[in-house]
Amino acid sequence: MKLFEKNTQAIIFGRQGKVAQNMLDFDFISKREIPSVVCFVSPDRPGFERLFFGNKEMLFPVYKTLAQATKKYPQATVMINFAPSRFVYQTTLDAINTENIKTIVIVAEGVPERETRILSSLAKEKGKVIIGPATVGGVIAGKLKIGNAGGTIENIISSKLYRAGSVGLVTKSGGMLNEMFNIIARNSDGVYEGIAVGGDRYPCSSLVDHLLRLEEIPEIKFLVMLGEVGGLEEYKVVEALRQGQIKKPLIAWVTGTCSKIFPTEVQFGHAGARAGNSKETADNKNKELKEAGAVVPDSFDDLPDLVKKTYEELKSNGIIQEIEEFTPPRLPMDYDTLMKQGLIRKHAQFINTIADERGELNYSGVPITKIIEEKHSIGYAIGLLWLQKKLPEYATEFIELLITLFADHGPCVSGAHNTMVAARAGKDLISSITSGLLTMGPRYGAAQEEAGRYYLWARENGLTPQQAVDNAKKQGIPLPGFGHKIKSTKNIDWREKILIDFVRKNFPKTEYLDYCLEMEKITTKVSDKLIFNIGGISGALWLDLLKSLGYTDEEVKEFVEEGILTSINVLARIIGYIGHHLEQNRLKENLYRVPYDDVLYSLPKEEDL
Repeated sequence: MKLFEKNTQAIIFGRQGKVAQNMLDFDFISKREIPSVVCFVSPDRPGFERLFFGNKEMLFPVYKTLAQATKKYPQATVMINFAPSRFVYQTTLDAINTENIKTIVIVAEGVPERETRILSSLAKEKGKVIIGPATVGGVIAGKLKIGNAGGTIENIISSKLYRAGSVGLVTKSGGMLNEMFNIIARNSDGVYEGIAVGGDRYPCSSLVDHLLRLEEIPEIKFLVMLGEVGGLEEYKVVEALRQGQIKKPLIAWVTGTCSKIFPTEVQFGHAGARAGNSKETADNKNKELKEAGAVVPDSFDDLPDLVKKTYEELKSNGIIQEIEEFTPPRLPMDYDTLMKQGLIRKHAQFINTIADERGELNYSGVPITKIIEEKHSIGYAIGLLWLQKKLPEYATEFIELLITLFADHGPCVSGAHNTMVAARAGKDLISSITSGLLTMGPRYGAAQEEAGRYYLWARENGLTPQQAVDNAKKQGIPLPGFGHKIKSTKNIDWREKILIDFVRKNFPKTEYLDYCLEMEKITTKVSDKLIFNIGGISGALWLDLLKSLGYTDEEVKEFVEEGILTSINVLARIIGYIGHHLEQNRLKENLYRVPYDDVLYSLPKEEDL
């Protein structure tokens, strides 16, 4: 009886993407027209798996229940069950009670024997077949690969499993299945179907069940069985031989003949691979099989020769016809695999020189553990990430001083205002902060960039402080970084004094600060409010910092073009914006609407339109 055909399709219980990809790769080299996998079932992780069928990428849905999957794909007749042993009973029971599912493969080991026996009985009542538990499945050559059976694509090809041969194979061991595929391929035209029934003591379908099924498949001309020490399953095969139920030549071997050299009972891996009495020994089973008519080698080493001899005899008698061979399609290799093997190269889409998280996180090559252990500050981290430089202490202190001084400028400036309005509209933290940041520019919050650019240009072109002041007046623009609505020479901005005092004491160079203070002497003669303001001071001091760190004029100019003068202000203002957002939520402020008396309504008359 054939359980599998060229168009048989399977549902996989469990999100086993790699397993499914192996099956689909087998489909491709076997020239299947449709994928053998249709979908997955995963109660906790529904969604999609992205897999390849040849070089075509496809989406395979993941359903929460088997009922959903079979409703969508009624043509699927196989369920490969990767559920853990504690969930095997219920998931397999669901499959037994699903009309479309005819064959169930249970991969898990350690399924309770009582549950296995119940499932086996229910399956037989409904005319269904269960392979396993504790099985890798099997391969129906050129038609379907169950799970990981057959191994790699290289092994599949070397074992000729991409097209049907003449041999029916049944084993207890999944580990030996691939070895038997290879032995049979080397000594015959290959396997038609090979099944591992599973290593548990009470598998749901036995060696004899599958041998009798393979006996009925006309394309199979002889059988190979690999049993193992322990249990009595092989005696059912003996009985079938004696009753004439198995008519095709059967080459049989039971592994574990070495157990007799051990002084005590030995467990050979599988739950069922343990001889409790003389009848369960491999030697006794091999003797009984041989007496019943099976072809039994003297040792496992002789098995390949018997396969070859049987194949040649059946071929010379015309029972086995020459198989039309073909070269399987070359499987496209995954990009990641090719990269690992060094067979391809590609340009990266991004260049990163400041941080690496692939091992221990590091900033510009400095491990994060070292940064923490040496108690470095946020200013030190900023130096690594922004400038790729280990900054001296005065530089890190200056950066942190700027962050503190610029963290907030009250609720009335546009950035804080927008943050509060967004918060009161019910927006989340990130949205509120973004709303505030979007108002930063030359007129608010980012004046230091415009100022710094002007000072760079003026000094680059050799302008004296007087000429720099006159040039702005000539162009009809405000002198960048000068003037304040409230502060003046009489009402000083203490932030400016703090910064200037710090820099005077710590910076090796203050050429831009000195240059701008000379301009201030000129501007304040016109008005005491035309002071060198905090935005201008910040821009000038950043230029002095970069020069103090050893950067050339050209490098400083590049940093300015990249936006470094605005960087600290952006970072600092985020701190304040977060405060305003949290405050509005803490106070449970309602939606803000501009009062009517803050709007001058001046609409035209309709007749004037």
